[in-house]
Amino acid sequence: MTQTQVAQEINPKPTNVYFFGTCLIDLFLPEAGMDAITLLEQQGVLVHFPQEQSCCGQPAFSSGRSKEAFEVAKKQLNLFPNEWPIVVPSGSCGGMMKLHWPKLFSGTEYEAKAKELSERVVEFSQFLLNVLDYQPQDKGDPIKVAVHTSCAARREMNVHTSSWALIDRLQNVTRVVHDHESECCGFGGVFSVKHPTISGAMVTDKVTSLLNTQADEIVTADGGCLLNIGGKIAKDLPPDIPSPQHIASFLLKRTGGKA
Repeated sequence: MTQTQVAQEINPKPTNVYFFGTCLIDLFLPEAGMDAITLLEQQGVLVHFPQEQSCCGQPAFSSGRSKEAFEVAKKQLNLFPNEWPIVVPSGSCGGMMKLHWPKLFSGTEYEAKAKELSERVVEFSQFLLNVLDYQPQDKGDPIKVAVHTSCAARREMNVHTSSWALIDRLQNVTRVVHDHESECCGFGGVFSVKHPTISGAMVTDKVTSLLNTQADEIVTADGGCLLNIGGKIAKDLPPDIPSPQHIASFLLKRTGGKA
């Protein structure tokens, strides 16, 4: 079932959702997580954040450590007992929960629960667009924005177009396309740790492409990409170059919900 099909089946508009914050947002980008929750609440949705949540298991899983991923992910399975959508502000974590949890738990006592949970997982931008039909009222000055979409958002979840559509709904924002639009930023979870030289070259190409658009802002819907691109900009470029923003923070700021 595609993300669009999931969104279409969530009808009428839910009044309650779970929010799975992801490790990166919880530890490094908590403001982005709070901004995403604020946006959902502004649409009349009551957001539930299970305090025991931790990691979806993706770092271990993508490293070939299925046993470790199993143990980490297993601890999340009992956190979403009600039949509410599980909104995830990350394509990679959403992809892990939606596509890989059923495989990870296949043949075990947790298989049925993992499959049921996976069918309720919806990536944040897709949820705003297709479930809530979010219609932002842009209160900002005219600007140009370049959007980076993560590999998982594009190739696993097929939700890259939802970020574009949300940006395109802002009346005073012009979205510009960069020539490395479909390429990886080099983060790739543990890839950037295992292959730092290759990762460094990839993020250099990505940042160069983004900046060549002369966009005023850079926006992404994935925390890992945000950290990688932002780290490259902060390390090697002048301080007047804008740091990337999570799409939740950008939307909230443009609509006047955040100073």
